[in-house]
Amino acid sequence: MSPPLDRIQGDDRLPESADVVVIGGGVIGVSAAYHLAKKGHSVALVEKGHVGCEQSSRNWGWCRQQGRARAEIPLAREALRLWEEMQIDAGRDAGFRRTGVLFLTKNPAELAAWEKWAEIAREMQVHSTVLTPAEVQERLPGNADTWVGGLHTPSDGRAEPSMAVPALATAARKHGVTIHQACAARGLETAGGRVGGVVTEKGTIRTTSVLLAGGAWSSLFCRRHGIDLPVGLVNATACRTTPAPEITDGALGTDFFCIRRRLDGGLTLALRGRGTVELTPDLIRYARTFLPTYRQRRKGLKISFGKPFLDQLLRGTNWPLDRPSPFEAERVRDPAPDMTLVEEALAALITANPDLKGIQIAEAWGGTIDTTPDTIPVISAVDKLPGFFLATGFSGHGFGIGPGAGRLAADVVTGDAPLIDPGAYSYERLVDGRPLAPVGLF
Repeated sequence: MSPPLDRIQGDDRLPESADVVVIGGGVIGVSAAYHLAKKGHSVALVEKGHVGCEQSSRNWGWCRQQGRARAEIPLAREALRLWEEMQIDAGRDAGFRRTGVLFLTKNPAELAAWEKWAEIAREMQVHSTVLTPAEVQERLPGNADTWVGGLHTPSDGRAEPSMAVPALATAARKHGVTIHQACAARGLETAGGRVGGVVTEKGTIRTTSVLLAGGAWSSLFCRRHGIDLPVGLVNATACRTTPAPEITDGALGTDFFCIRRRLDGGLTLALRGRGTVELTPDLIRYARTFLPTYRQRRKGLKISFGKPFLDQLLRGTNWPLDRPSPFEAERVRDPAPDMTLVEEALAALITANPDLKGIQIAEAWGGTIDTTPDTIPVISAVDKLPGFFLATGFSGHGFGIGPGAGRLAADVVTGDAPLIDPGAYSYERLVDGRPLAPVGLF
């Protein structure tokens, strides 16, 4: 079941040409289009469903620096600034508020890792505080559980996934981006060994630069053009509760459940590190690359084998561009929620916070996270096909760092001085044989 999502007016007429075509109407694609337009480029964004319809509206709504890998911290810092700036520019509320993020743990080893991370973060102008058990209790007086400590970052924030990307898309259109919904990109045309256009179901847009921000669909799109992109898909579950007493006005994570205060008075709730991996031919193809990641995170993962495996075998990767593509066959990826996880999360939340007794689940939904082997996204040119760029594989971090990632992607596409060194986000690291493993605390 799809969660609530604001809708925006799109553009019916497809342009004959554009300086840049962005494929994908999630937070990354919309933010990149916004920044490209502000640089003075003509931009067309195409989305097979509607703006924000997949993981950008299904995530927890956290906007955090806390716990990020070293390479992501500068991007997360810039994203928080841009959340504020772009929300104002849009003249439309994205639900962004700087209310802080607090993580709690019962594991002394995890607390020690947080202390080391906080030292690194301070060097990068992110001020996080490691809390004692007494300080945790002071912040959460109604909490009935026992914690060895916490990690608090007051400059972090939250936004409303149902409102956020439509608001950012409004800002992008204000700067001249044309947004084409229900308009799947079937593939690329090339000319002289480089990108020459994007073939969509509604016609072809001539362009010399294409940014693919297709989330869970990016690897399939790349395979159509002989480009390997090792990305695994994890189906995650989240839910919202009925209105609840306020135990935090921001985001709170534990070693089991995570919550975010919502503008409607309820809580967004999920279990930390839990999901279902779809076994597919592509995943088998990249199994060796993902093995270290699976070993580290297998306790929270289920393996699913079924229809997606057969679908991928049958559809292949060489569909003709003048016929409907797999992207038109599934406009909105909408996996079913795992209600077992929902029930576990609610029970754990109420046990730890007795004041919440009586709240109920108002709605639950599933979403698909596209993850790379090292859980760091790709924001990069693809040298094999000049004019083709990627901003994908955000591994569950995309919503919070989306505005910053979009700005970096715009810099990479245009060849301008980058916001930060994009080396850590290179495409080549995924395909050159180097060992990869997850980085970051969460």
